[in-house]
Amino acid sequence: MKRTPSPDAWQALLDWFQTLTPDSLGEIGRYYADDARFKDPFNDVRGVPAIEAVFRHMFKTVDEPRFTVLHALRDGDQAFITWDFDFAYAGRRVNIHGGSHLRFDADGKVMLHRDYWDAAEELFEKIPLLGLPVAWMRKKLRVPT
Repeated sequence: MKRTPSPDAWQALLDWFQTLTPDSLGEIGRYYADDARFKDPFNDVRGVPAIEAVFRHMFKTVDEPRFTVLHALRDGDQAFITWDFDFAYAGRRVNIHGGSHLRFDADGKVMLHRDYWDAAEELFEKIPLLGLPVAWMRKKLRVPT
């Protein structure tokens, strides 16, 4: 029988995402199943240690990372959240808007965490050398209005 996290556990997960630090990352096993899968535009990993490594890499690569959950919808053993990810990189502030599909196991822990966001628009177009060709290609592929 599949079940969704209790309302308290659900809120605790959302709070954990929004207050994530290198220290609180050690609590990941409280929220994720041992064999959980995480997929985003750059990673596709399985298991708590590998998922934790993705988040640890984030803390090593960017400054002041912070997730803000904008909307959160649950339906049975699934949920979808929209979020903003703000951070600093090379002295510049960056904001990425995206969403995550979550599926829960019988214990109410995350068994699938799939992030959806447009890497070209949200990241590559903001990088000086990559931005121009990505913007050019986006313009060429856009339907004329």
